[in-house]
Amino acid sequence: MSESAVVHIRGRVLVGPEGGDPDGGADDGVLDEIWVVGGRISRRRPPTAREVVTVEGWALPGLVDAHCHVGLGPRGAVDAGTAERQALTDRDAGALLLRDAGSAADTRWMDERADLPHLIRAGRHIARPRRYIRNYAREIEPDQLAAVVRQEARRGDGWVKLVGDWIDRERGDLGPCWPADAAREAIAAAHAEGARVTAHCFAEDSLRDLVEAGIDCVEHATGLTDDTIPLFAERGVAIVPTLVNIATFPALAEGGADRFPRWAAHMRRLHERRYDTVRAAHDAGIPIFTGTDAGGGLGHGLIAREVAELTRAGIPTVDAIGAATWRARAWLGRPGLTEGAPADLVVYAADPRRDVTELARPRRVVLRGRIVA
Repeated sequence: MSESAVVHIRGRVLVGPEGGDPDGGADDGVLDEIWVVGGRISRRRPPTAREVVTVEGWALPGLVDAHCHVGLGPRGAVDAGTAERQALTDRDAGALLLRDAGSAADTRWMDERADLPHLIRAGRHIARPRRYIRNYAREIEPDQLAAVVRQEARRGDGWVKLVGDWIDRERGDLGPCWPADAAREAIAAAHAEGARVTAHCFAEDSLRDLVEAGIDCVEHATGLTDDTIPLFAERGVAIVPTLVNIATFPALAEGGADRFPRWAAHMRRLHERRYDTVRAAHDAGIPIFTGTDAGGGLGHGLIAREVAELTRAGIPTVDAIGAATWRARAWLGRPGLTEGAPADLVVYAADPRRDVTELARPRRVVLRGRIVA
């Protein structure tokens, strides 16, 4: 396929409830066709085209993994070749927009690669000393938090990532990492830099303070309860549940049970109620988006599994797909399949709304207007 080729996507194009044809012709956000001209979406057939490549099937905007870690491995930053393979694995699974929720590696070189997914970076994790995974985070004390948040806001792409809780060895259980006043000052500093703030939170204790401090998003959010769910909903604080990661909690608990039995029991409880927690958050109107937490202990390319996990939690299939496509893109400030938008889309043989496992079987992946997989 040449760079000048026009791509004709024909069949059914799912553009989302808000993205129908303004002239009519779309049924509940579904179009019969779109065109890719000069790497961008067009709703109209181009007047002339020397070469047309036709792709038939069910098309979706490129999927969004809103919590992954490109350039990160179990022991910290990885080399460029490994980072490239991570990004390609996500791309071939249909994840074309990645919010890199903390990485110790410099991946700016990827921005020059037209064959790799779009990256939105959150800088490096910010944690308390000895309160997170070794070699992952900038480890600091609370009086340094606001200044370091400003630095990471300038390194990232509009996001900053805090470690909101982690195991406290003295307590033998999960515990908050930041005093409420330090969190409030840091989040205000990030907002002054034009960045949003998210935080890793497994447990219950840190959530209220972070939301009242003005946080924009919480990762994992397994500690949500009947007391904090209404607060999240009222403030519009999003969550990225990373259910494929939460599935690892029993194994983690087993590995640490002898040394930290309270922590292990807590992790098991959070795991047992994970689906109820996510369903209650959805029913309360909390914005939910898909993320896999790939790049640490998990491999990449798991976005279809995460969407399926949301449906297992009781979220309607269309909402789960929206959490990985049009709604996630709008939340991150990136377009879907709108007129003139960069042509990032995935084509399937069948309707993923009828069988969500279809998302694991992309027929074609189009990135920046080119068929790449």
